[in-house]
Amino acid sequence: MKFGIDRLLADPALRRDLAGRRVALLAHPASVTENLTHSMDALAACPDLKLTAAFGPQHGMRGDKQDNMMESPDFTDPVHGVPVFSLYGEVRRPTGQSMGTFDVILIDMQDLGCRIYTFITTLLYVLEAAAEHGKSVWVLDRPNPAGRPVEGLTLRPGWESFVGAGPIPMRHGLTLGELGRWFIDHYKLEVDYRVIEMEGYDPDAAPGHGWPLGQRTWINPSPNAPNLWMARAYAGTVMLEGTTLSEGRGTTRPLELFGAPDIDARKVIEEMWRIALGWLDGCTLREISFEPTFHKHVGKLCSGVQIHTEGPEYDHQAFKPWRLQALGFKAIRALYPDYDLWRDFPYEYVLDKLAIDVINGGPDLKAWVDEPAATPGDLDALTIPDEQAWEELRKPYLLY
Repeated sequence: MKFGIDRLLADPALRRDLAGRRVALLAHPASVTENLTHSMDALAACPDLKLTAAFGPQHGMRGDKQDNMMESPDFTDPVHGVPVFSLYGEVRRPTGQSMGTFDVILIDMQDLGCRIYTFITTLLYVLEAAAEHGKSVWVLDRPNPAGRPVEGLTLRPGWESFVGAGPIPMRHGLTLGELGRWFIDHYKLEVDYRVIEMEGYDPDAAPGHGWPLGQRTWINPSPNAPNLWMARAYAGTVMLEGTTLSEGRGTTRPLELFGAPDIDARKVIEEMWRIALGWLDGCTLREISFEPTFHKHVGKLCSGVQIHTEGPEYDHQAFKPWRLQALGFKAIRALYPDYDLWRDFPYEYVLDKLAIDVINGGPDLKAWVDEPAATPGDLDALTIPDEQAWEELRKPYLLY
């Protein structure tokens, strides 16, 4: 199979409409060709392309910023001599000055298929700026490693943020190119938009179920996205960023596990099984111990739960990471009713709302966890209609 970048490089006919136009690239460390050449180097080497600027999203073009709200500066690329504008620094939307450096922007970013992953918000902001300034946007499409399944509550009106680009469920099941089509339609944007589609891509094919496992090398799109297994769990484990529990930052398996020094993971797993057996299908939970080398609970021995999706027990359709992680919170609340679970700190520049609510696009998940009488059926009653509505809504935008 071929990703969008590889098709563009291989087919001069696809590049014909770029002739004589100033071209910019929005990319990050995982923006590589099939032979692992960075897209910026590969595009700069095309004699029929004029690369005049580049942009980097959160964590930077070079992927060097570890955590949330760690900003990247603008710089000049030392090899190609073009300006590299940060879209996660002094600004998160392209400025008029930066928009003046190109005629068409190529977006080549590996996404994780989760509403909170900020690359999709950056895509929206670029589309809005392009509509305002009369620029063209091309997405060089890449797989959604989380695949087609949909899960989670839809973001509620008034809860839009840099981790909430619109009324989308937590796990949306679209590629970046498909999501751009939805953004344009939903927000009524007048913009010249094109998707360079993948060739030979089947988002439901085993064993990758969204990622071409064994065909393409995994490159971290952000520092704590080290593998496919993290991408599968991320629509649930990202919620840990709004809690006092460690999500495994400072370990070699970030966002595949959770824990803390003051919980008993064995009891937590037993309680999860007791509360909602069916929400744990498709994966294996394992009690572990870990000691983060940085971030939450640094240097402290934590009792934790690791979510395994890499073995033969993995069932792509049955696995529900958002429900699984919600169940982990519910089990901790049941075992330790007064546990200081919710982290109160600014999250992605939102200062007046709890991080867990910003992450979930509303207060419903937290309210369910904190209400002792709330059952799994109560959360399903809120969530299933959202999931079913999105599955219908997204159908016209699917390309594969």
